[in-house]
Amino acid sequence: MTDLVPFLMFQKRDAAEAMAFYTSLFPGDSVLSEERYGADGPGPEGTIVMAEFTVAGQRVRCSDSFVQHAFDFTPSTSLFVTVESTDELKRLYEALGEGGGTLMPLDDYGFGPFAWVNDRWGVSWQLSAKG
Repeated sequence: MTDLVPFLMFQKRDAAEAMAFYTSLFPGDSVLSEERYGADGPGPEGTIVMAEFTVAGQRVRCSDSFVQHAFDFTPSTSLFVTVESTDELKRLYEALGEGGGTLMPLDDYGFGPFAWVNDRWGVSWQLSAKG
């Protein structure tokens, strides 16, 4: 069976913190598995080798890269979340945007309430409400 799961690579030892934050935002989400580096490395002890969690019911994997890359997250790839209400959209917009940046402020762009933010780790989120 073929399986596709979004993957987030963190470069500043932030995977565990981001994963805990994301799973706190959506009811029923949780960490499904995690493996951490031990004292023998090769990554710093306690950082994430590989973890899997759910965000809005979607499985996502993440890791802390001990190799520094010349790239990081960009808005060209984003997580698109549709919620039931404008109130829920506002809550997520404020929580995810805190410490990050706004790409499109919360507004009605002719296709309903919508916002696009980068969170404090640079992960891009498109947020939309049904009503």
